[in-house]
Amino acid sequence: MQNKITDEELKNLQDSQSKMSQALSQVGLLESQKHSLLHSIAEFNKEIEDNKKVLEEKYGSININLEDGSYEEIKKEKVEE
Repeated sequence: MQNKITDEELKNLQDSQSKMSQALSQVGLLESQKHSLLHSIAEFNKEIEDNKKVLEEKYGSININLEDGSYEEIKKEKVEE
């Protein structure tokens, strides 16, 4: 006679393994999406820095209100020696 678990026990194990495989697949997909988004963030940061350089060349050191486009000059404090 062959040693065997019950059909119900086998089905429970198979269901659990299937759920685990699905979860791992979803984690892999999410990690791939995360990786892609991190690259996008790096590109956005570069765009922001490039825009800052262009604006600083044109207007000097300023703080810009992103709601209405107004700006104020950044006054550099003189260091006393």
